[in-house]
Amino acid sequence: MINHDTINKIMDTARIEEVVGDFVALKKRGTSLIGNCPFHNEKTPSFHVSVTKGIYKCFGCGKGGDAVHFIMDHEKYSYPEALKFLAQKYHIEVEETVQSTQQIEAQNARETLYIVSQFAASFFANELWTGADGRAIGLSYFKERGFREDIIKKFDLGYSPDVWDALTTKAITSGYKEENLERTGLSIRNDKGKLYDRFRGRVMFPIHNFTGRVIGFGGRTLKTDKNVPKYVNSPESEIYHKSNVLYGLFHAKKAIREADNCYLVEGYADVLSVHQAGVENVVASSGTSLTTEQIRLIGRFTQNVTILYDGDAAGIKASLRGLDMILEEGLNVKVVNFPDGHDPDSYMHKVGAGAFKIYIENNRKDFILYKATTLLKEAGRDPIKRAGIIRDIVESIAKIPDNIKASVFIRECSHLLEVEERILISELNKIHAGKLKKMAPPSSSFSSQQPPDGPPDNLFDDQATPGDTVGRSSVSDELQEREIVRLLLTFGHELVSWDKIDNMYIGSFIMQNLADVTFEDAVCDKIISYYKQEIESGKLPTANQFIKNQDREVADLAITLSTSPYALSENWYNKHQIYVRDETMNLKATILGGIFHLKKRKVDRILLNLLNEIKEENDAVNQEILMQRYSFIKNVEKEISKFLGSVIVK
Repeated sequence: MINHDTINKIMDTARIEEVVGDFVALKKRGTSLIGNCPFHNEKTPSFHVSVTKGIYKCFGCGKGGDAVHFIMDHEKYSYPEALKFLAQKYHIEVEETVQSTQQIEAQNARETLYIVSQFAASFFANELWTGADGRAIGLSYFKERGFREDIIKKFDLGYSPDVWDALTTKAITSGYKEENLERTGLSIRNDKGKLYDRFRGRVMFPIHNFTGRVIGFGGRTLKTDKNVPKYVNSPESEIYHKSNVLYGLFHAKKAIREADNCYLVEGYADVLSVHQAGVENVVASSGTSLTTEQIRLIGRFTQNVTILYDGDAAGIKASLRGLDMILEEGLNVKVVNFPDGHDPDSYMHKVGAGAFKIYIENNRKDFILYKATTLLKEAGRDPIKRAGIIRDIVESIAKIPDNIKASVFIRECSHLLEVEERILISELNKIHAGKLKKMAPPSSSFSSQQPPDGPPDNLFDDQATPGDTVGRSSVSDELQEREIVRLLLTFGHELVSWDKIDNMYIGSFIMQNLADVTFEDAVCDKIISYYKQEIESGKLPTANQFIKNQDREVADLAITLSTSPYALSENWYNKHQIYVRDETMNLKATILGGIFHLKKRKVDRILLNLLNEIKEENDAVNQEILMQRYSFIKNVEKEISKFLGSVIVK
């Protein structure tokens, strides 16, 4: 277990904007930082980071928390693992009490796979730099390819000996279990039950996750035997899902954010070459065709992608396939075409780092120009082929979710393809109509969708179903109870400044005035009960105690109630001289309004229950007692309604 003082030091040191900023491109908006949420797919940012409160909140999917919770959610870490991650980031020494043997070996099965993968990466790197074959074969290969030693070390490149079980034997003698070597895919068991290495006689490219931990490998053979596959990659495992990983992203994410552009290449060597040329904002799809998940990873840091694929026919087709997928995700796409069939790796080593950098900066083409010129070159003057190509290009434009961008591209295509703009628009509309038709439910005819002649029979039914909005809102006090919690978190530490009340905090004032109220929402009740206990023991709770609470339900609610996606623009006053009063201008009305709204809901419920009891009571004496109680409660309700400005129905 981590020492309590260490936990406090980590929590005090960790900056929410720095922690989140390692994973999400954040931009300032008002008092918050915003970006695309890493927990769900979105094109319009709804993910907010409050630097002053030290929390994040997504108003799209609802995720929220502090720096520790962010790492837990994003990396699927336990609480201690997230603390250790932050401690490592901020160079804080972690003091722990005595751990069990199991805890020392690994916090859980997932952590074990990370440890085994890192061991393998160190083994391969050590073989490259100190092994006889590693230096003679592996290191010589990388240097012959023109890679500098600093690049080789930066990407942790290595060499796997051309021996059946070199890694497996070393790992087992070092205390690693056979089952974990199999689970990572580093070792394979043959029909006779013997383990052997997956990677043999190959130069090794470790694949890192978002935070820099090794999760898999790509191995390239140096043999010329055509029966030996050129590349072998790690299989899917609990920590490695290749469709969700971009090779080089760990080293590139900062540069991508700063340049507001991501260069996308095809292979491991391409990433190394472009990186060596001084262009660090480069990633590759690492042994798989480009996937939607990989595109969304890029979208966290920039909306601009530049494709640097091979200049041969296969590379061009691959770039066109990936291009349409990128468009669907709303990103802007440009393409660089290399001369004479070069790929980024070969062209960089041919012309040198400086000339390569200048070339890709000066030769970025808009995707429409690239796709149109490439396909038209193949079609020549054949009218049938040209018609097909025009339709293909319009289909690409149809994938763009932004209508303004799409209209600009339609205009460009009209000139380029020598086709009237109205014809292209007509074709675009047909494609959109076809998509809508496919998305529509089977019974989408107007006759079947006509509204009923009258209101539903149960519109005013007290026994509305749980899913019925009317029924639910009529019986739930959740909104009013949450408002009380919000007021406690926001203003609980401020002094009461009305009705000549001295030396009383608003938190104490609210609790005194709600002493007779029972909270029905379970999470609200937890917060109120804790608040009451703290006040009774002479302490005044702070919002942070709830925001950073280890009870995730309490923390989530506190964060939700402490944040808002909206901020009043300064231009209301600066440009238009419109002054908007906020709730702090009249705290008495704000606090009493919250208290009385909740009490009115509770009183209305009591009155409704009393009415039902009166209807069901047959004894005249008991009925009279109930009527007197109803009259008393009704007077209370009238007084509350007077304050709230409600219309009283007598």
